[in-house]
Amino acid sequence: MPLCSQVSNNPIFSPLEEFTVSTLLPIKMLALDFSVTNSAIYCLITLASIYAIWSLLLLKGGLVIPSNYEVCAEMLYRFITSLVREQLGHNGTKYISIVFTVFVYILTANLLGLIPFSFATTAQLVVAFGLSFSLFIGVTLIGIIAHKLHFLSFFLPSGAPIALAPLLVVIELISYIFRPISLGVRLFANLTAGHSLLAIIAGFSSTMIATNTILWSLIATIPCIVILAILALELAVAFLQAYVFAVLLCIYLKDAIELH
Repeated sequence: MPLCSQVSNNPIFSPLEEFTVSTLLPIKMLALDFSVTNSAIYCLITLASIYAIWSLLLLKGGLVIPSNYEVCAEMLYRFITSLVREQLGHNGTKYISIVFTVFVYILTANLLGLIPFSFATTAQLVVAFGLSFSLFIGVTLIGIIAHKLHFLSFFLPSGAPIALAPLLVVIELISYIFRPISLGVRLFANLTAGHSLLAIIAGFSSTMIATNTILWSLIATIPCIVILAILALELAVAFLQAYVFAVLLCIYLKDAIELH
């Protein structure tokens, strides 16, 4: 049987299998579905991992002579602190905790998704949109509380002709509504693309090794090298996507606070 036929007839090589949401504990009440899925479990694992890591780093207030792990954690916190202050100024100090929490959660979820046979929660639209829309609603409420009805001036650029006001308001409103959509899709698409590429190449390599021929086994080393290179790239993408999410959150906070 040709090699391609073996791949196509075996469902285990489907690159989308990794992103399948499976129900582990069905719980339904009336028309509501509270079932526990693998996606929910991995979200809890992400939170538990963050809590365990930072609890160990800050055990008994931290060591007098910081370990390398504590130094990395402090550098990460200072990195986010400088990012928030650069975007929002010193008045944005009170938002450091939320930006840092979002950054650490996304980074941890991305890294956990790179572990073989694990589940990438940030590659799920419901998780990505859950993060982006909840933060979008929070940022909008911050703007409304700070400026009251004057917040509506955000949708009409200053100095714009009155005749174009209806058109500009509609354009600005649509642009504002699409912010959480683009934020969630950006995170989802980048993680899904990378994981799918890894799954496809890994499946192709394992299929060639399974042919039990010396030639195909030697050729299979090439995809293995490519996988290592892509994995290194995915590690960078895991950090970069968390950083981009944090930067955009700071920009949206700045717009809500200063109405720019």
